[in-house]
Amino acid sequence: MEAVLMAKKTDLAIVNRGFWPHDQVIGEGLLQFAEKASEQHRVCVITQTATDLSAQLATASRGTGLSIRACKAYTTSASGVLKRISEALFFMGFTFVSLIRSKPANVYVATNPPVVVPFIVALYCRLFGARYVYHLQDIHPEAAEIIIPLNRLLLRILKAVDNYTLRHAAAIVTLSEDMKVYIRQRSDTSSPILLLDNPSFSVTPVPAEERSKDIVYCGNAGRLQRIPLLMSAIRAYLQQGGKLRFTFAGGGVHAPDIQALANAYEQVDYLGVLPATEAAELVNEHRWALLPIDDEVTKYAFPSKSSGYALSGAGVLAVCGEQTSVARWVKQEQVGIVCQPDHDELVKCFFMLEEIDARDFALRDEVRKRLQISYFAQKLRDISLDLQ
Repeated sequence: MEAVLMAKKTDLAIVNRGFWPHDQVIGEGLLQFAEKASEQHRVCVITQTATDLSAQLATASRGTGLSIRACKAYTTSASGVLKRISEALFFMGFTFVSLIRSKPANVYVATNPPVVVPFIVALYCRLFGARYVYHLQDIHPEAAEIIIPLNRLLLRILKAVDNYTLRHAAAIVTLSEDMKVYIRQRSDTSSPILLLDNPSFSVTPVPAEERSKDIVYCGNAGRLQRIPLLMSAIRAYLQQGGKLRFTFAGGGVHAPDIQALANAYEQVDYLGVLPATEAAELVNEHRWALLPIDDEVTKYAFPSKSSGYALSGAGVLAVCGEQTSVARWVKQEQVGIVCQPDHDELVKCFFMLEEIDARDFALRDEVRKRLQISYFAQKLRDISLDLQ
């Protein structure tokens, strides 16, 4: 495909449906990325918002000099699948028009929404002689297909479209070695693939002996987090006389199940959805943090809550298979223990935690630096503008 030469009005466009302030952690990271890039370059942000983003930035004295192209958001994570697909296609069209109008020389695009928007970025860049960096925080359509089985023909088409995007990217960013291997295998791309952890708001870790609470789960209670297994094991553990208390925070399809367990047992608390900073402080009060994940999805994603857990100094209780990227991360960084995703094993594990003395799971300084939002933003700026 022959590129159309044209003068570039913008040095960098950042494309992501989620942005500050609504997407609290990644959104803050992208805003810092945009602010760092705008110190020496002309930067455009293409996003979707339910409010007036330009006014919010001005009120907060943030994002000075950024060009904001934002369309209105009509759906949330609780909206139906068809509505969300329709909005993703609408955002795809909005993105293409915005790219043509802003004429960026470089584009950063992530998987929100997946497949269609990265493809339209690839198409713009091929047509108009620009370069793009593709950030896969999840690999789709495989991650989605675990939840909602897709038509085989549609699955092949979506993979083919995404493989095109992968093969023509100037650079690819993803989360784990397993995801990197799968991306290379599926797409046969020769583009460089770089690893970058998702960040988290940092807190000052409370010493283990001063933590007043036992076990916390903080994050999405979705279909990939083994929530039914957790609910069943916690119920059995408490019925057998278990002494630990459990705290849950977050929303999702299984939130009613958590609320029902909290209603039934005094040792279980459900706090609903919390702001990211409050969630970070909540984890900081507990000795252990639950990290359950479906084994299959670890090839296509990595739980974002892991960074916040690690930064807090709470011990991570990963509920997953021993051969997953999550289990290897817990062991390699020495941030906790791994329990097999089995009802009886999980009950035994809860009883075992009663006997383990509180200890500090201190991160190495290099790892702690890697999980900071400022590090995430600087790396994206360097990858998007300097690695050319």
